Amino acid sequence: MVFEKIKAILAEQFDVEEDKITLETNIAEDLGADSLDVVDLLMTLEDEFDVEIPDSEVDNIRTVGNLVKFIEGNS
Repeated sequence: MVFEKIKAILAEQFDVEEDKITLETNIAEDLGADSLDVVDLLMTLEDEFDVEIPDSEVDNIRTVGNLVKFIEGNS
């Protein structure tokens, strides 16, 4: 469920097909996200899942799988 929601958000924000997004998808390398994109994405996810992603965690979130794991563990 979390993964499906994240996939939909990423597909919309980065204009990619949901089918191309896997848990191994690297947010910066595979989706072309720069630092502003990441901040925007994290704010969207915080609102969607009612969770706070601290700045200290941002460096640890490189892949879609990292995002799913963080949100599932903190929501």
